[in-house]
Amino acid sequence: MIRIHQIKVPVRHTRNDIEQKIRKLLSIRQEQSFTFQIRKQSIDARRGHEASYVYTVDVDLQLKQPEENKLIHKVHNKNIMLTREKCYRFPKAGTVKMQHRPIIVGSGPAGLFCAYLLAFHGYQPVIIERGKMAENRLRDVETFWQKGILNPSSNVQFGEGGAGTFSDGKLNTLVKDAVGRNQFVLETFVQSGADSSILYVNKPHIGTDQLVQVVRNLRNEIIRMGGTFYFETCLTKIHFKQRTLCSVTVESAGQKQDIPAEILVLAIGHSARDTFEMLANHGISMQAKAFAVGFRVEHPQQMINAHQYHGADSKELPAASYKVTASLNENRGVYSFCMCPGGFVVNASSEQGGLAVNGMSYHKRDGSNANSAVIVSVTPDDFPGRSCNPLGGILFQRELEKRAYELGNGRIVQQLYGDYKDGKISKSYGDFPSQTKGDCTFADLGVLLPHNMKQAFIRGMEQFAQYIPAFNRYDAILSGIESRTSSPVRILRNEDCLSDAAGIYPCGEGAGYAGGIMSAAMDGMKVAEAIAKRYAPL
Repeated sequence: MIRIHQIKVPVRHTRNDIEQKIRKLLSIRQEQSFTFQIRKQSIDARRGHEASYVYTVDVDLQLKQPEENKLIHKVHNKNIMLTREKCYRFPKAGTVKMQHRPIIVGSGPAGLFCAYLLAFHGYQPVIIERGKMAENRLRDVETFWQKGILNPSSNVQFGEGGAGTFSDGKLNTLVKDAVGRNQFVLETFVQSGADSSILYVNKPHIGTDQLVQVVRNLRNEIIRMGGTFYFETCLTKIHFKQRTLCSVTVESAGQKQDIPAEILVLAIGHSARDTFEMLANHGISMQAKAFAVGFRVEHPQQMINAHQYHGADSKELPAASYKVTASLNENRGVYSFCMCPGGFVVNASSEQGGLAVNGMSYHKRDGSNANSAVIVSVTPDDFPGRSCNPLGGILFQRELEKRAYELGNGRIVQQLYGDYKDGKISKSYGDFPSQTKGDCTFADLGVLLPHNMKQAFIRGMEQFAQYIPAFNRYDAILSGIESRTSSPVRILRNEDCLSDAAGIYPCGEGAGYAGGIMSAAMDGMKVAEAIAKRYAPL
């Protein structure tokens, strides 16, 4: 296979335009047929250049390798090379016989992809999910946004698909992938109904409106292959014999049931606070970890487009994204997170009496505002007296969310950035209104973050304006509080993905081993591989 990098075509182009570029680069005659597959698509909108799309493609000329070598030597172009497709391979099954079906707690991306691989290879997993299936969960979330009626077990945080279902469905990751898990996840999403463009676009996303159907299709395929789902069912207790898992207790509709188990995958998500407490009471080794808190910040999407595309006509281009990081003198980071082009700020609360916000985009990303979390790093040193408590970060989050809830009586609390600096409650929006899902109200957000974090947030906003002019504009809209950026807890595990209690496999973002849909899904695969290396299929 021949790979070609840096194929540039105009913003308005067709697949035939790419084909003609390939013919020219490889000196292929018009009558000679070939196939090609797009591997990467990005946008070049550098200042002083006409905006264009840039592709990496794999070309199949139906040649034997010696002939491909000869062609590569002949064209003598550093952007043209031979490549070999990297295929994901599941490990050879172990020999230990399972007495019971493996149990997976949580059906976010980590739990779903762990279940998918185990089901595909004959392990017949049982998936326990405290929330509802995706389509029913969607109704509960919309009811909450419209009427303020919260279901603590079925909301933006809890339910099939995990918290990422109601964000943006972003599929980019910084995780190094030497074995092909990343591509496997993308291909599985496409097989489940996602647009095939996620296989090659730079910073791919699915969109909240499409994720519900994708997740439902993935669930149905797991069931077809032998998996079983139990929704609205919560893990409440774990039972051991000589520190080895022997059974679990689950509760559904007020009824408790003990299920024998020797394999328990904890893909519980970063908001399963009661489950973390239960695990701590059982003596499962955990530790507090760093995370970050801050606010959702909204700007007009046109402003972001104008800067990122350097004035190019953005009507033919997708809504632009950004990523900014501030370098402060003290040992604290400030950075953007989960940027949602053309998106909405959403009420993402999951506990009565607490307020948390998140960002969300639909597939088209055609909303009028861009929003991103601008967050300040938090370490265990920021909750004095609790740094030795593995659940100290959860207590810190809850305090912030309780304060935010009381500040707005449960509504999303907002303030213009200029008023935030001046300590004034905003009276109205500036040149653009907010785009939200859920009721909102103006308040003084300055009382939410500790003073040192507030000052770090402001210094970060001012520094970001050096990269994106007017990022610190007076009427940028802040919404609080963004507190669920990642898990504040890590459930310790060894190289075989096992905790110090035999049979328990911590997994995904909630366990502290991932930071988004892709990395969580890939960690779910990693745990499935660890189980398969030891156990034989049923």
